[in-house]
Amino acid sequence: MTSTLTRTPTVIRQGRNIGAVIEGIDLSADISDREVEFIRTALATYKAVGFRGQFLDDDSQYAFASRIGTPTLAHPTVHSTGLDRLVVEGAANSWHTDVSFVDRVPKISILRAVTRPSYGGSTIFANTVAAYNALPEALRVLADNLWAVHSNDYDYASSLDSNRDNTEYRREFTRVPFETEHPVVHVHPETGERSLLLGHFVNGFVGLRPSEFHDLFAIYQDRITRPDNVFRWEWQDGDVVLWDNHATQHYGVHDFGDERRELHRVTLAGSVPTSVTGQRSRIITGDAGDYSVIDTPRPLVNYRGDASVI
Repeated sequence: MTSTLTRTPTVIRQGRNIGAVIEGIDLSADISDREVEFIRTALATYKAVGFRGQFLDDDSQYAFASRIGTPTLAHPTVHSTGLDRLVVEGAANSWHTDVSFVDRVPKISILRAVTRPSYGGSTIFANTVAAYNALPEALRVLADNLWAVHSNDYDYASSLDSNRDNTEYRREFTRVPFETEHPVVHVHPETGERSLLLGHFVNGFVGLRPSEFHDLFAIYQDRITRPDNVFRWEWQDGDVVLWDNHATQHYGVHDFGDERRELHRVTLAGSVPTSVTGQRSRIITGDAGDYSVIDTPRPLVNYRGDASVI
């Protein structure tokens, strides 16, 4: 399909805390350095951004991703759908940050719609920076000092689609065990903002009893996913969505019955999270060296932490 996109980038904001649509950039073209920086700055500002009418294929999606950063393998363990991109079938149906169970958490995820159901199947994004900033001081101080264990062996029964057999998928997902201790609050490597790093891969807080973990986890997750802190993307044909994986959680909604939903994802290498006191995440189990390099953060020249600069 021939693109009719203009070459004048503009941003249409979708919510106070998160979300924007970018117009005027053809992702299938050889985008300029200026357009790359525009996208990076918009992503740092709005945390999740979408493009309409792009109609990329796997090759052009990967080529675009390579202009924004360094692609990882499709996944640390799931390789059955290819090594360059992850095929997402169905919907995760729970809040998470992508691949947070490794030490080098991906910095950006790039998702495009391939097959859409006739209804439902949207993706919701939450701003973990805004959630941290809105915490009462007592909860901020506590979070600053908490560490969480993230694992790829999490509670599938409560999150994955209930209408299909996920035995084989889970077997592949957990074939290599990964566990990492991350700070609950990490300093964003490119913006310097403090962000909550939680989601469904967390199975405990270091030094706390399970009951204490569950209560505190629920308090912080509730703050992250409150309605005024989220942005809902309703998929259309040709859509591409990017999110800052160091500053968000997301939720693929399984509300489309037995219909098919397929999206393809490419992730970009990120750095190892660092706590507010400068301590880096600690590996318990698993070596992610084959999955991804450790990214060196690049300065955001035009970022001011204010949506008015875009």
